Amino acid sequence: MEPQQQTQPATGSVEEPAAVSSATAAPQQQPIQGGAVSLPQDSTGVFTSQGVGLAPSQQTFDSNGVFSPTGMMALPDQHAMAGMNGAATEHPANGNTISADEIALYDRQIRLWGMKAQKKIQAANVLLITMKALANEIAKNLVLAGIGSLTLVDDQNVSEADLGAQFFLSEENIGQNRAEAASREIQKLNPRVRVIADSGSIMEKGVSYFSAFDIVIATDLNATTLAFINTATRLHHRQFYAAGSHGYYGYIFCDLIEHDFVLQRDKANVSTNVGQESRTRFVTDVKTQKEGGKTIELVAKRELYSTWDLAAEASALPAEYLKSPRRLRAVTPFLSCLRALWSFEQFHNRIPGHNRQDLEYFTKSATQCHSLLSLPGDTLNSEILRSFLQNIGSEIAPVTAVLGGELAQDVINVLGQNQQPIQNMVIFDGNKMEANQYALHPEGPLGLAQLEPANPMMPAMIPTMMPMGDPQMGNPQMGEQQMGNPHMFPMGQPNMVHQGAL
Repeated sequence: MEPQQQTQPATGSVEEPAAVSSATAAPQQQPIQGGAVSLPQDSTGVFTSQGVGLAPSQQTFDSNGVFSPTGMMALPDQHAMAGMNGAATEHPANGNTISADEIALYDRQIRLWGMKAQKKIQAANVLLITMKALANEIAKNLVLAGIGSLTLVDDQNVSEADLGAQFFLSEENIGQNRAEAASREIQKLNPRVRVIADSGSIMEKGVSYFSAFDIVIATDLNATTLAFINTATRLHHRQFYAAGSHGYYGYIFCDLIEHDFVLQRDKANVSTNVGQESRTRFVTDVKTQKEGGKTIELVAKRELYSTWDLAAEASALPAEYLKSPRRLRAVTPFLSCLRALWSFEQFHNRIPGHNRQDLEYFTKSATQCHSLLSLPGDTLNSEILRSFLQNIGSEIAPVTAVLGGELAQDVINVLGQNQQPIQNMVIFDGNKMEANQYALHPEGPLGLAQLEPANPMMPAMIPTMMPMGDPQMGNPQMGEQQMGNPHMFPMGQPNMVHQGAL
């Protein structure tokens, strides 16, 4: 029997659907035909049980989607709990304090994921590289959640093309450094967050530069640069995200190295056993506790990850896909297209042009990538290749909102250590409003070396008593900075649904 595709229920409540308007694309080199991209005329905002997003009129999102398109985040409720007169509230569990003003500011998200997670958020230092439309969305969501600091690195200046989908920029910023121009508007979202702009080149930073951050997020960079950054984050045991958008298409990749988290759920009739759950996931501890007349099961898990260069080039699809012709046919062909693009960038140090030579090279490369993934040849056709090539280098605001919202939410979940994280590649197709998740890891000895736990399994990682919605567990880390810091979404942001590849 083929494994069932599972989804996670939406978390939180959506108080008011966010308005999403179409925007023109901002191509870097070759523009999409006509120079502008708009949503189909029959597209409307749709509110479903999975969230708020864009879809054709009278149509809900396909259940095969990894997450429901959302990405717009409400401001924290600044009026809740305002009667506490600013007095500091002490939390003996960790010896730190959080003021009543901060409790009032972040009230809704504290109710969603708890005080301990919020304190981790406020201690987190995040590095965000390349301030284009996707990074704008990520920065907005993390700053509104109240992270400790956000460092923006971008050595490019604002151009007219940047104004099409980047809401932190205006015409008066043309000619200014993108990081510096965006930082001024980002700071206004939440004055409690330290926003730092760096106009230097990320490739000129030493490897030790990355040790100062808890999480590094690299957006819209070529494959060679992403491999360099991921190598540096691995050396300093820092968690790494890569993401990019090309018109209607995009991706998210994460390398969390070795990530521990705790899931809370009602205890089932069948007990959860400690041990290996999948190729990348282990159950390290299980505890139960009584709460509200129910028995709650607390399950500590550990996920293992591969590096960017292995996932982007050499890794195969999971075994359960290879055993199922139906699942292979369902794999998005844009995974092959993206791999071909990354290969082209590494070889030519640029994106494909619209000349015959580049098109032939890209088509041959995409076909080879498709074959190496053991995918049916007829699922990659000329229409798909043409659509992908026309979208390369452009930005569409609704697409970057979806990707940025998903990535920021996963960062928050990872730092809070209370949700299943991405494992390890998400491919988004804006034409279908679907995003599929694939666990891409190498086979053979290399795969075994990548997915071997560096730390021994720790059986006593779950506290005996843990408030619902606020799990906490130990996570031994290396380096000067603590890695277990969280960024979380405010209440009202529905939890995006994942179609697990494991």
